[in-house]
Amino acid sequence: MLTKLTAQARSRHELAEALRKRNVPDEVGDRVLDRMTEVGLVDDAAFAESWVTSRQSRRHLSKTALRQELVRKGVDREQIDGALEQVEPEDEYDAALALARKKARTTAGLDPVVRRRRVAGALARRGFGSDVTRRALAEALDPNADDSLDTP
Repeated sequence: MLTKLTAQARSRHELAEALRKRNVPDEVGDRVLDRMTEVGLVDDAAFAESWVTSRQSRRHLSKTALRQELVRKGVDREQIDGALEQVEPEDEYDAALALARKKARTTAGLDPVVRRRRVAGALARRGFGSDVTRRALAEALDPNADDSLDTP
């Protein structure tokens, strides 16, 4: 159990699942997790905030994608909402633009229509909405931008 916590932060739900896989009775697992929560080793609100910060900056995910990941990890809706409050619209746009620029660099030799479609697809798969995608595409694929994306 502590090994799981030291390797990476985990939600209470994830730890409960790990205990179930080891055939620990639910009532024993609940007591262990309650005690870990009391001493601060398990804190879903802090986990969600850390997850949002990390995943948005490293993986360039939208609020929608972050919400889905936290739901899969069993984090409570209120805690998810609290963690996502820290993401400003401009932060989400910056993440979309970073992803669009990265994808634009890797598709530099393609036909412009294909290139645009691939960059837009990457943004859509990360959960960005149409307005954010449109803005990021315009800036990342603009041939007159300061930072030329056509050169490696």
